[in-house]
Amino acid sequence: MDQFQTYQVLPTFPDRLSFLEVLSRNLWWSWKPDAVALFNRIDPELWEESGRNPIVFSTLISQKRLDELANDDSFLAHIRRVKERFEKRILAPVDRSRSPYGQEGVIAYFSMEFGIHESLPLFAGGLGILAGDHLKGASHMSLPIVGVGLLYQHGYFRQFLDKDGWQQEEYPETDLYSIPLERVKDHSGEKVRVSIDGPEGKIYAEVWKVNIGRIPLYLLDTDLIENSQQGRDITSSLYAGGQKTRLAQEVMLGVGGMRALAAMGICPKVCHMNEGHCAFAALERLAQIISAYSVDLKTALEVVPRTTVFTTHTPVAAGYDEFPVDLVMPYLQPMQKHLGVTEKEILSWGQSVESGPDGPFSMFILGLRMSQYCNGVSELHGKVARKMWSHVWPNRPEDEVPITHITNGIHVASFISREIALLFERYLGPDWHMSSLKPENVKRIDEIFDDKLWRAHEMSRFDLVRNVRDLMVKQYGRRNAPKAAMKRAESVLDQDTLTIVFARRFTTYKRADLLLQDPERLEAMLNSKEYPVQIIFAGKAHPKDNEGKHLIQRIVQFAGRPNMSHRIVFLENYNMHMARHLVQGADVWLNTPRRPFEACGTSGMKAAVNGGLNLSILDGWWCEGYSEERGWSIGSGEEYSDHSYQDIVESQALYNILENDVIPCFYERKGGNVPQRWVSMMKKSIKMGMRDYCSLRMVDEYEKRFYIPAAKNFNDLIAHNAEEAKNQAVRHKRFCDLWNNISISKLVRDLDGPFLVGDSFRVTAKVVLGELRPDEVEVLLCYGHIKSIGSLEDTRTEQMTVCKELGEGHYMYECTITCSDSGRYGFTARVEPRADDWIKFTPDLIVRA
Repeated sequence: MDQFQTYQVLPTFPDRLSFLEVLSRNLWWSWKPDAVALFNRIDPELWEESGRNPIVFSTLISQKRLDELANDDSFLAHIRRVKERFEKRILAPVDRSRSPYGQEGVIAYFSMEFGIHESLPLFAGGLGILAGDHLKGASHMSLPIVGVGLLYQHGYFRQFLDKDGWQQEEYPETDLYSIPLERVKDHSGEKVRVSIDGPEGKIYAEVWKVNIGRIPLYLLDTDLIENSQQGRDITSSLYAGGQKTRLAQEVMLGVGGMRALAAMGICPKVCHMNEGHCAFAALERLAQIISAYSVDLKTALEVVPRTTVFTTHTPVAAGYDEFPVDLVMPYLQPMQKHLGVTEKEILSWGQSVESGPDGPFSMFILGLRMSQYCNGVSELHGKVARKMWSHVWPNRPEDEVPITHITNGIHVASFISREIALLFERYLGPDWHMSSLKPENVKRIDEIFDDKLWRAHEMSRFDLVRNVRDLMVKQYGRRNAPKAAMKRAESVLDQDTLTIVFARRFTTYKRADLLLQDPERLEAMLNSKEYPVQIIFAGKAHPKDNEGKHLIQRIVQFAGRPNMSHRIVFLENYNMHMARHLVQGADVWLNTPRRPFEACGTSGMKAAVNGGLNLSILDGWWCEGYSEERGWSIGSGEEYSDHSYQDIVESQALYNILENDVIPCFYERKGGNVPQRWVSMMKKSIKMGMRDYCSLRMVDEYEKRFYIPAAKNFNDLIAHNAEEAKNQAVRHKRFCDLWNNISISKLVRDLDGPFLVGDSFRVTAKVVLGELRPDEVEVLLCYGHIKSIGSLEDTRTEQMTVCKELGEGHYMYECTITCSDSGRYGFTARVEPRADDWIKFTPDLIVRA
């Protein structure tokens, strides 16, 4: 069938309904309840059948129904209301002329996956959902961000279980006609096409666009006839298994993504790399800066890092991508010409000092070395990352490693229940979703009547139970279960029972089976006649993670016990739609990771804004969010080397909290049917989520701490033919050339002690600076509590000043230390450049006494 061709037929929208077509092609509708309701009221059953996808939905609606709606005054009024909001919030122009971005400036946000809505299957889990929430938050704030990713022919796998509870996977092909894609064309009307140099020649990609509110998301597609099968496979599946394809994906994302932006005339002032997968973008950006501003590599290396943000989401070194030298070299060799250095020099940018020239190429290390603004995604994760990567800055104290943190946030409007949203609209006003930027709105949550909030939450739980029953019937039906089992599935769970949800990726460190450590004790809790409990599990294991699959199987088999089947369920194929129901209807959101392996975790935040109470190990975001007024902690943040012992201790702690705190609090109904103490905790949980863990707070923090300073850096460095960038390159080279001549000797104090609080003593140090001047360096006295021999903690620094010039580059420095607290202290001294953070934190530019 060589002449076989396809085409698509869409309905003809009457003029009065033409906005529906516009709306369906911008995913803004997906987080606007009024817009979702607009589609739903056309035909609720067809809306669900379409997978809540407006483009698929439009092909199912009869022309007769559209003609009827064109004469329905109520529906037309609804359209006008949504259209007015859309035009005001999405189409209205934004004046950025006075901002550091300028009217044309852009922040390019690179990510391997984007989770916007279940109808756009470009994500696997939390990293993608976070990236999607980042773009949505940026749209709310009218930031000039563009997203860059890959267009996968197959999304992440669909999960189903066999009769033994063992996970199976299927990889359905994405129907590109069902996605609101727009082919990107250049000024002459030609398709935008880019290429990268691969091991076997050119690999081509075309560029598509999806609109996320105000934000364009550009997606690269290599499924082109010009490419070899290996080339086409680059965008075949998200997170392809083999290293060759994985590496090709990351080169296409970074290098191809930057070239796509250039082909569209976009030169980003700031680049944000969401995880190490994107780090190749920095290499292509170097080449583009060299070409666009006629500068050399050393100058470009002063521009790119100072205008790049790098966010890491992984608290385990094994979780970062590393590639063998022989795989990476074919991609680096073509870059020699553009960058003006050997491939070995480029290779060294992604290698640790300890690994040597044959060591693996680390995407994380490349990202670190190309970014001034590096962050983890929670306070604890920032600390873990600093410790994990302190070897990159060997002479710097661990707490000064230049990796900070910005705790993740969630796009509240995407996950809030319909019932809670109506309450917010009534009590907080129509702009309730802006609450993290309007603190007065958060305070109004206390004004919501307890019974109103409780009834709204009960309705969400009722909806969850109904949804679970429907899903369980479908699951049993796929397995050809007997009629008796199908009948039981129709009535599984109870609408008034305390509902605990555990929904997340199934991997060993998340310990989904911690609740099953003492089966008899758990059974007694679940089957209590007076205070019953029910548990919903959901989540996928990686296709190659058999240990994760065993966890699922163990839970499924436990839930299959005759006295358990009505109290525990495992839902197949955890996805974004299911997640909404779970976070909206859960009474308790359970999280049991092995600390400190949870980088952040955002599902608990989504439960919190819906009034769910978190019960969690103190890991990830919950270290910051926990308060006994709004949830429970399992343990006190301990870390164990003996995992078996840890599981015993923490499972018993979990049972104790459930039996003594959670269950009594939920069923405490004094003077009516509303559990007042529980509802009080719900309000505090909602306020916490709205105020501290909203994506608007997160994006606002990224803008103030990273984007604005980076954009200002770009403007300053590039101005006047990149004069400042060239000056910084000269300054940087001067430090690197002369730094080995620096030394510190004769660190002396004038008094021996011991000292009393309030006493002071003087410290002097002889410092050799060589050809560097005192105004070019900072000499710091570092002091703090003794952690171990030669090691300090809670380090503080005191500026030392020249008290005597000794000649020939030798100086005597001094400072005074005042004893503010009692304890055992130590001190030392160091020299570092007097420069901005990018030069100051160059790993080799520090000398310690």
